Amino acid sequence: MRALMANTKSAEKRAHQATARRAQNVTQRSKVRSAVRKVVAAIQSGNKAEATKALLAATPIIDAMARKKMIHRNKAARHKSRLARQAKAMAGK
Repeated sequence: MRALMANTKSAEKRAHQATARRAQNVTQRSKVRSAVRKVVAAIQSGNKAEATKALLAATPIIDAMARKKMIHRNKAARHKSRLARQAKAMAGK
């Protein structure tokens, strides 16, 4: 990332804050993606117990990110709905 040359003290502070926030946001987004990936992997492996366990672990992480406005609440609902539907469909197999 290119270094930002701030002209004022306040701009320098804002640039520093933006860098710190970006690092935190990247970590939080990664946590959501990892949780979703674990559920998808469990579903694809065909292990219903593991898929249910992964879904129960992922749901509060997805909800927390929606609450913090890291992801849109509709996107959170869509993730949870699709994953739950896929996990539930495993019972029929």
